Amino acid sequence: SATALLILMAAAGLAVALGLLPRTPVNRFCTASNNRTGFLCDDRATCVPASRVCDGVSNCRNGEDEQEELCGDLPRSLPGYLVFHCSNPMDWVYADQSCNGMNDCGDCSDETGSLAACPPCGSEWWSCSPVLYEYCSCVPRSLCQDGVQHCLSWSDEYVC
Repeated sequence: SATALLILMAAAGLAVALGLLPRTPVNRFCTASNNRTGFLCDDRATCVPASRVCDGVSNCRNGEDEQEELCGDLPRSLPGYLVFHCSNPMDWVYADQSCNGMNDCGDCSDETGSLAACPPCGSEWWSCSPVLYEYCSCVPRSLCQDGVQHCLSWSDEYVC
C-alpha cells in the first residue's frame, strides 16, 4: 500500500506539472519599501511595488509581474489587494498610490475620505489646503519657504 500511495502522489504531481490539475493558488501579497502593498515574485524574496506590476517592465526574474493572466484586463485581472478604486467608479489606481500624498485619482479620493482611510500628514508633509490640485490636504515640506504659494493660507511660506 505504501508503493501505491507513492505512485498516486507521483501521478498527481505529474498532472499538476502538466497542467491537468489546478495548482493551489499562490499568495502573492507582500509589503514593499515604505510599507507599501506589493506583488511577490516566484522566487518568494522579491517584492515588486504594486504600481510597478503590469508596467511593461519585468521586475521578477521570470517575468510573472507582466504575464498576460495578470495584466490582460486591468484592473479586473489584478488581485484586489493591488487595486484602489477611486470614488469615480471608472477610475482606479494601484494600491501603493493611495495615501502617498499625491492626488492620483484626480478628486483626492485616494488621499482623503473613508475610502482611503489615510493617516494624517506625516513628518515629511505640511498640513494645509493646497492651491494646486496635485496635492490634497498636505504638501511636501520640501516646498516650504521656497517663495511659491502652495497653501491657500500661505502657511507653507510663513509658518512651515
